[in-house]
Amino acid sequence: MSNKITFDAGSEYCGTSYAAKMLDLSVGTVQSLVEKGELVAWKTQGGHRRISIQSVRDFQRRNNYITKSNLVSSQRLKVMVVEDEDLSRQMLSDHFQQWDLPLDPSFFSSAMTALLDWPQLQPQVLITDLRMPGLDGFELIRTLHDHPRYAQMVVVVVTALSPQEIAAEGGMPEGVQLMHKPMDMGWLKGYLNALVNMGQMAKRQDEMVRVREM
Repeated sequence: MSNKITFDAGSEYCGTSYAAKMLDLSVGTVQSLVEKGELVAWKTQGGHRRISIQSVRDFQRRNNYITKSNLVSSQRLKVMVVEDEDLSRQMLSDHFQQWDLPLDPSFFSSAMTALLDWPQLQPQVLITDLRMPGLDGFELIRTLHDHPRYAQMVVVVVTALSPQEIAAEGGMPEGVQLMHKPMDMGWLKGYLNALVNMGQMAKRQDEMVRVREM
């Protein structure tokens, strides 16, 4: 039986993946910056590296960083992919790049490393596998489902498990979308496109309300 996982939604640290995203650098380059003392970091008892976000911002200022991702991410649908299989992550990354959709994806090979960067990324969509080493997708979804800050998050589960096997593990919260492997990329593209259109419509409605109130 797994223990309940908690995390600090207001934390001022992040994982290596988020630091790499902030700086538009590879994870390996960020690790090198940590080793050189350019970024302030430490490791948890479980061996997960945590990096001070303030030190990342200081590094950006020292080096006059203005990255493309910093400029456009607020206009894109934030998608977090948690998948331990390298080929599956690469396939999703390749399709996201090919699709003409305003997506801002982040990829993680484990649920624990995803949780480390969750407070900073604040994704609108989670795409996750269920069976993964260590903290699995069941516990990841339940942990986030219990947090009121993420009540509106869209969850898509990608799994090879049967409905009966999922039910035996306690099932999924209401509203979770199930996509069985092999992945139907046509369906996923259409679903993400619908979310993008819904977000754009809501934004236009908010702008119209503000105009009327002026």
